[in-house]
Amino acid sequence: MSHSYICCAMHCVFSTKERKSWINPELRDSLFPYFGGVAKANRIKMLAIGGTENHVHLLLSLSSIPIPKALQLLKGGTSKWIHDKYPNYKHFAWQEGYGAFSVSASHIGTTIDYIQKQEEHHRTKTFQEEFVTFLKKHNIEYDEKYIWG
Repeated sequence: MSHSYICCAMHCVFSTKERKSWINPELRDSLFPYFGGVAKANRIKMLAIGGTENHVHLLLSLSSIPIPKALQLLKGGTSKWIHDKYPNYKHFAWQEGYGAFSVSASHIGTTIDYIQKQEEHHRTKTFQEEFVTFLKKHNIEYDEKYIWG
């Protein structure tokens, strides 16, 4: 076979440092498109983005870049942009880690819907509760004292 064909959809989740409420509607309106620009510039296909004041969800299609590198580029690029564009956000930071959960092709539509309805979803569940649910659903072992840094 002379070409490589890859379908690797990843649902990536991470919060602001200490889950501080930095992402107000004004910032969100420019931040989410900027994420898309960083993704495109680095050959990462952004399928969906959503979130609340303290965390984001990204659905990425990765074909040529490892997950850790993709998240480093996305988090680093957006953090630098926030610092440059918004002087009053000089203390803004993303949390150090992240969650990355595989999504089968048959569940991409459902995952996009879930990501786009984050504000509605978080009326009844905190980010911490949501993240632990993801870990359990994907059978990832964890020690809660190390999750939140």
